[in-house]
Amino acid sequence: MSGQKLGLKQKLQFKLSPQQIQLMKLLQLSVADLSQRVQEELESNPVLEEENYDNQTEEVTDSGNDEIEYDDYLNEYLEDDPVTYKMSADTGTREEEERQLPIALKESLFDKLKAQLLDLELETEEEQLIAAQVMGSIDEDGYIRRDLLAIQDDLLFMHNRDIPEKKIEEILKKIQGFEPAGVGARDLRECLMLQLKYKRDNEDAESHTRRYWKTAYIILKDQFDLFSKRNFDKLMQEFDLSPDEMREIVAEITRLNPKPAATLGETQSTVQLTITPDFIVREKDGELMLSMTKGNMPELRISDHYRDMLNAYKKSAAKKDKKEKETVQFIKQKIDSAQWFIEAIRQRQQTLEGTMHAIISIQAEFFKSGDEKKMAPMKLRDVAEITGLDESTISRVANSKFVLTEFGTKPLKYFFSESMQNTDGEDVSTMEIKSTLKDLVNAEDKKKPLSDEKLKDLLNEKGYSLARRTVAKYREQLNIPVARLRKNV
Repeated sequence: MSGQKLGLKQKLQFKLSPQQIQLMKLLQLSVADLSQRVQEELESNPVLEEENYDNQTEEVTDSGNDEIEYDDYLNEYLEDDPVTYKMSADTGTREEEERQLPIALKESLFDKLKAQLLDLELETEEEQLIAAQVMGSIDEDGYIRRDLLAIQDDLLFMHNRDIPEKKIEEILKKIQGFEPAGVGARDLRECLMLQLKYKRDNEDAESHTRRYWKTAYIILKDQFDLFSKRNFDKLMQEFDLSPDEMREIVAEITRLNPKPAATLGETQSTVQLTITPDFIVREKDGELMLSMTKGNMPELRISDHYRDMLNAYKKSAAKKDKKEKETVQFIKQKIDSAQWFIEAIRQRQQTLEGTMHAIISIQAEFFKSGDEKKMAPMKLRDVAEITGLDESTISRVANSKFVLTEFGTKPLKYFFSESMQNTDGEDVSTMEIKSTLKDLVNAEDKKKPLSDEKLKDLLNEKGYSLARRTVAKYREQLNIPVARLRKNV
């Protein structure tokens, strides 16, 4: 049996208990979602009772050019690639991926995807779970900016399903056939290829145009590096194209939408979600005060009636029949479940409080001044070291939570940022750099708005050594249009 190898592969796996999974789920819930979850538990467990709680918060003290240049347009177009952004970041760790989860999808996009999901006729509950998790990972531009291993972890934590990555990929491929064309792509290249495939399968066109689509698809698939570097001479040689044909192919590609879902909000009404902050931070006599918002969640306790009933059954000297034994077992099970739920809520509150205290201790200057330039670099690891919690736990706390400050309501993930060294060798937050960038754009002459290259030079003069691509990334994250779109004649 030459050529064959026999080996032993060992894979470390772990299974979470149902209680651990439930605690993970509670940890991820916002205060509004938690109130709903408590109501569901009250309805399903007769042993659990509520007491009206008067106070709704629990307070804790905490110490250009007029003409559009074709090359410039293509440059802006290629810089929409989320993978390019990811590669140019200071780190590419899993904590960065988890922290960049969108707070919520536009409901119009989610509804559009959900409606199309019915046409797939998924056979099993597991496939439906995978599809829901994949769609929930699609951001407002239509991309999935997380790798499939992260989605695999979510399915394990949230549903106790250890699903192979290959199966997740299979469902993702099906969702990538949905509209808007290009949705569910993991990078710009895949997004454009999906749109060209959609055109090929669904649109009528002249034979020469369809030929351009086919060649464009092959270029993106096999020679994306040459295309992204604008090495058109090499591409013409590689594919035996004339300059006119090359120009038409590039034009076909640049007609595609690099952000397939970004325009949905312009044509479809989106539901405005009311945000209930999970925390309130305010300054009082020079001291930062932290309040935990309870929303409509009542205080919970175990019913005395059922406790007494269980004790009476236990003390009864009479021989119990089968029905009475089943009743005792039922009450005991419900009491155990209620006790665990109450304890899980308590643990959740302790974890959230400890995490928020740590964030306040790191970002105290911002909470007192509201000045983004005073934001300290902060990663999941920094908060984990202070709290003694795991980074994945901090990530779950930060996801979909909000804090009301004296300077507005902020998502918790707003306070996390990478660090870089300025020209003086000091660590500064990327939030500080973005704030400076925003100030530069606000102060510019709108008749001659600053290009990304000029913004880069001005930031370098202020001590922030950045590449032009990084400036473009930060500008996009701040929802600041390119210079030609900011021009006010």
